[in-house]
Amino acid sequence: MYIVSTPIGNLSDMTFRAVDTLKSVALVLAEDTRHSRHLLDRYGISTPMEAYHEHNEARATPRMIQRLQSGDSLALISDAGTPLISDPGSRLVQAAAAEGIPVVPIPGASAALAALVASGLDASQFTFLGFLPRKGRERREALASLIAAEETSVLYEAPTRLAATLGEMAEGGGAGRNAVVARELTKEFEEFRRGTVDELARYYTDTPARGEVVIVVSGRTPVTPDETALRERAQLLRAAGATVRDVARTLVAETGAPRNLAYRLAQET
Repeated sequence: MYIVSTPIGNLSDMTFRAVDTLKSVALVLAEDTRHSRHLLDRYGISTPMEAYHEHNEARATPRMIQRLQSGDSLALISDAGTPLISDPGSRLVQAAAAEGIPVVPIPGASAALAALVASGLDASQFTFLGFLPRKGRERREALASLIAAEETSVLYEAPTRLAATLGEMAEGGGAGRNAVVARELTKEFEEFRRGTVDELARYYTDTPARGEVVIVVSGRTPVTPDETALRERAQLLRAAGATVRDVARTLVAETGAPRNLAYRLAQET
C-alpha cells in the first residue's frame, strides 16, 4: 500500500519516485479521478484509477484490503499534496496496518510544510490543526488552544472564511500575534502576506482572498501570570455574566495561565 504525495499546484513538483510508483501499481485510488487524470496524463501514467473519498471509503475499504491481501499493490493519492493531511485515507491505512500489510510513504509536496518553512516564523516546533471546526463549542475550544499554544500553529482555511477566522483569533486574545497567510502555493500567483493577526484580519476583510489558503500563527510568549491580576480579571468576567468555563478559557487564552489555576480562580469568584 503506497501513500503517494502529488503536487499542490505546480505539476513540475512531481517526484521521479512518485511517477515510478504510480506506473507500477495495479490500481490508483484517487480522491477525484477526473482531477487526477490531468496529472497522470502529464506523466504518461496509464494505471487504472478508482475513486476513493469520504463518501465511499467505508464501503470501499474492505474490498481494497482484499485486493492487497491477494497480492495487488495499490497507491493512494489526493487531489493535491500528501494524502491523509486534511484528506481521506486514514481508514484504509489503519485497516492495512491492522492486517499487517506494509504501508509505504512516497514523500512529496505538503501545503502545510511549504507555508511553514517560508513563513519566517519559528519552525522548530509546530502544531498542524487542519481545518478548524465550523462552529459551536468545538470551534471555540480549538481557537482557545491555538491562542494559548507556545508553538507555531499551522491551519487550513477556505478563502471565504479567512477574514472571519482571523477576526476570531484577534478577538480571542491573539490580535498582536505575528502571522502569515500563504495563498496559492507553488502557483503563478503565490503570495505570502505577513503581519499581526489583527492587521491580516482587517486586510482580508477589505480584500477578500482567492485560492487555497494556509494560515501560520506564531506561538504565545510564555509569561508568569500574576495571580492577583488573574483573580481581578476573573471577577470582572463573572460580574459580566461569564460562566466558570468561559472565565477559565479566557484566562488561559489571554495570559497562558495553567488551566488548573484558571479554573480555581474562576470557581472562587
